Amino acid sequence: MSIIPEPLKIEQKIGYFQVGSSTVIFSDQETKNIADDFAKALSLSAEISTGAPCSTQSETNCIQFKLNAGLKDLGYEGYRLEVKENNILIESSAIEGVFYGMQTLRQLFPVEIYSGRTATNRNFQVPCCIIEDMPRFKWRGLNLDVSRHFMPKEFIKKYIDLLAMHKMNILHWHLTDDQGWRIEIKKYPKLTSVGAWRKETIVGYWNTIPHVYDGKVHGGYYTQDEIREIVAYAKQRCITIVPEIDMPGHVQAALAAYPQFGNADEPVSVWTTWGVSENILNINEETIQFCQDVLTEIFDLFPGQYIHIGGDEVNDVQWKKSPKVQSRMKELGLKNESEIQPWFTKTMYSFVTKNNRTLVGWEQILNDDLSGAIIGTYLGAEPTIKAIRSGCDVVMAPSTEVYLDKYQSDPDKEPIATGFTPLKKVYLYEPVPKVLTLSEQKHILGVEGQVWTEYMPNTEHVEYMTFPRACAIAEIDWTPSDRKNYSDFCTRLKYHLERLKKLNVNFRPLTDVNE
Repeated sequence: MSIIPEPLKIEQKIGYFQVGSSTVIFSDQETKNIADDFAKALSLSAEISTGAPCSTQSETNCIQFKLNAGLKDLGYEGYRLEVKENNILIESSAIEGVFYGMQTLRQLFPVEIYSGRTATNRNFQVPCCIIEDMPRFKWRGLNLDVSRHFMPKEFIKKYIDLLAMHKMNILHWHLTDDQGWRIEIKKYPKLTSVGAWRKETIVGYWNTIPHVYDGKVHGGYYTQDEIREIVAYAKQRCITIVPEIDMPGHVQAALAAYPQFGNADEPVSVWTTWGVSENILNINEETIQFCQDVLTEIFDLFPGQYIHIGGDEVNDVQWKKSPKVQSRMKELGLKNESEIQPWFTKTMYSFVTKNNRTLVGWEQILNDDLSGAIIGTYLGAEPTIKAIRSGCDVVMAPSTEVYLDKYQSDPDKEPIATGFTPLKKVYLYEPVPKVLTLSEQKHILGVEGQVWTEYMPNTEHVEYMTFPRACAIAEIDWTPSDRKNYSDFCTRLKYHLERLKKLNVNFRPLTDVNE
């Protein structure tokens, strides 16, 4: 069986369930949408359809989806899947578990189930087995940066489908940065009419001098109707979208639209290069109100619990030089520039919390007043330990292990990237520092792969850099560490890539898996 991520427990049995034109799919009312989606995925004749709930588990030639309150020990995302020669049963205590059980069942079928077309061979065989499964971590996901390079709505949906296939439940959507603002905000229309477009883009590395540019306008954004459509699409697939609206740094696109919220004396344009811009927000009352106005519209568009404000890589040189910032610091009782960002973050934390959401940010926002926030750590174990011991939960995103903008193999044979993070290095990553106590370990929510798109100009390139390394991240997040085995993973992955091929995913082919 080539299931990714590897389930908690598999008991293989003798025999097969034979799927044919007379097979019927049943569900209870709560799981009907999942059953309908599965029936569609079978790509068989119209005779494969959903029907009324089975009256007993012993009905023949039946695939059944149902809730079972007796399975609460597996958690709301856990499930039990049993394949017999005469029927298949997927059950869980919650919708999420049934959904993940369905994803596992799809992987027990031949790869043709992923083709989206009517299969020539309709006599699918599913091996008999019993699977009991539940995830290791609660936060399992990928980031997608659409600021550096805009990605169309239909690709976002495809990306969501691929996350769901791998039992991931978080899409961290990086919507704003120096190089582009990608979400419509009604109160500030110039954020998209101006901030969503840059006149050109640097070619090659940002630190190569002199810079060379492509001379092509790049941009795009999502309307609020499109955002709601995508959020609903994700919810149907048990995925929470975590929007990231960067502040107080990584905001040059916003300042190109509304320069009054910045510190520069001259207008700035949407940034055309990579790296870290010195242009950051000022700390006037009007600027704080701007940030909160934007977040208010974000609350309405994203009903999930988590709101990400970035907070990383804030260069305070403008705060040091600005007389207005220096005056404002005195009003606020701040001793020096190093106290500005903690004050700013605490202000946003209070606002987000009052709106019954949980603030998420990168490790640079960490201070003693943010207990209950979620910290994304990417610089190693030290900030992780500090965050946990400051009362925060942590999402692990180390740049050396799960940043998927890194080279996967010999740089001379690969498209432009940075660093070096091959498949094996990703898979062998263990996210729980050994120095943590058992109670402290519970504050690690999970692992999130990072897809930063400075050097990924289109969707095909994103897929190439993301897969199959995202498959390894899925297994880190879902599978207990004592069940992980890299050699076995690679064996399963070879078959799994045939599924991705049916889904038209431009994954990087396996070469030397021992790199």
